[in-house]
Amino acid sequence: MDKLKIEKQVNKELLMLKISGELDASTAIKLDDEINGALESNQINILVDCGDLNYISSAGFGVFVSYIKDLQTRAGKFVLYNLSNNVFETFKILGLNDLLTIADTEKEAKSFFDKI
Repeated sequence: MDKLKIEKQVNKELLMLKISGELDASTAIKLDDEINGALESNQINILVDCGDLNYISSAGFGVFVSYIKDLQTRAGKFVLYNLSNNVFETFKILGLNDLLTIADTEKEAKSFFDKI
């Protein structure tokens, strides 16, 4: 059984990813491949539902951080939402909540893409 499950849905110019399970060194490549493929297809607005993300390691954070500059250069962005308290606290401790846009709900997350 996969430790990480990624569900993908394209809604207009918005790529919606739902990640479930554990995002660690052994599974981060799966998310990296998904995001890299999206950028190659010029999908630069990415909404990530983390509601079923149980654990994230530094390798998992690294995937998101590694694409921030590329997305900004291309006028795109990540918006993560529905983070568990533990995952959100880890983002805060590492200061990643200042680098990534984090929302509480899907509705709030989608509001960051109103121009689409």
